[in-house]
Amino acid sequence: MSTPKPKLCEEDYFNTFYLEHIQAASNFAYFKCGNSDTSLDYVQDAFQKIWGNCSKIDPDKAKTYLFTTINNLFLNHVRHNKVVLAYAKAAPYKDQTNLNPQYLMEEDEFKKKLLAAIEDLSADQREVFLLNRIEDKKYKEIAELLNISQKTVEKRMSAALKIMREKIDRTKF
Repeated sequence: MSTPKPKLCEEDYFNTFYLEHIQAASNFAYFKCGNSDTSLDYVQDAFQKIWGNCSKIDPDKAKTYLFTTINNLFLNHVRHNKVVLAYAKAAPYKDQTNLNPQYLMEEDEFKKKLLAAIEDLSADQREVFLLNRIEDKKYKEIAELLNISQKTVEKRMSAALKIMREKIDRTKF
């Protein structure tokens, strides 16, 4: 008889896995993005995803899952930045009309707060929000695109809007 493989959901095994791979994962994430704070976020998110899905992950494939997750988080961030840049190009901060300077300044401040609020959303919420509000996709289209239920899209959008309202209202302009 062979002994059963340790499960990734066992805290001792997970802690050992974490300690064995934290340095390599951190180096990989830093290599991908070039920012120590952002790379730390990727690594923490990746380990959190592994812990959350520990029962579904083969312990022999956990290292691959870790690095793939970090890479996907980086790619999602790049895609998000492309959308933000496209939005900035489509709606430039310079107003071509003869509006008063006070209005232009308040508009600029609001746009900065809006972008900051979008940055504060979780990756899932941000993705749904941007697909709906920037790319004008319907909830059903988003659900099909992301391979999730329409109800999940609705929940993510609702949570995103709530966070953004709170963030923008809290920082009066």
